[in-house]
Amino acid sequence: MKLSKKGLLIISIGILIIGLAGLWMVRSQQVSEQKQLEEKLNLAELQLNGIKLEKLSQRQEELGQQLDETTLQSEDAKSILSQPIDNIAIGDIVFDIAAANTVNVTDLSSSGFASEELAGITCAVLPVTVGVEGSLSDIAGFITRLNDDLENALIKSVEISVPETTDEKTSANIQMVIYTYQGGG
Repeated sequence: MKLSKKGLLIISIGILIIGLAGLWMVRSQQVSEQKQLEEKLNLAELQLNGIKLEKLSQRQEELGQQLDETTLQSEDAKSILSQPIDNIAIGDIVFDIAAANTVNVTDLSSSGFASEELAGITCAVLPVTVGVEGSLSDIAGFITRLNDDLENALIKSVEISVPETTDEKTSANIQMVIYTYQGGG
């Protein structure tokens, strides 16, 4: 069987068409798979972004709560320190606490107002020195009550002198600072 050139050409073109059709089908399948993979990738990215946004939202909420708590603490501290120092009758307070604890005030002095930064807030400060005499337990009660009653004061140091003889009284020298918030911070 002899094929003519025309027949060979037709067979060759047929084989070529079949080959191209096969290649086209393989390529179509690859494009289809590529589209499916791209859709899966996009879906995975959306889910990942959703998880990231959810975690970011949770973190922002946590930080917001921490900020609220810190703000409340700051406002509490400011309200305690906002007592006008001019109106604090420190002498009356000290003498009232001394009378309640049966100690005698022997010294009450101050070097005057100053300015100091406390936790990043500028405050007016009034250093005060208090000297008292009495029994050791009464002095301890006086110091405790002084610390409790003056919320905006800080006892810096206490020196207690206990005598060797019973003729002398126990004495204490108390150094404290009274803070007042000046506003603006």
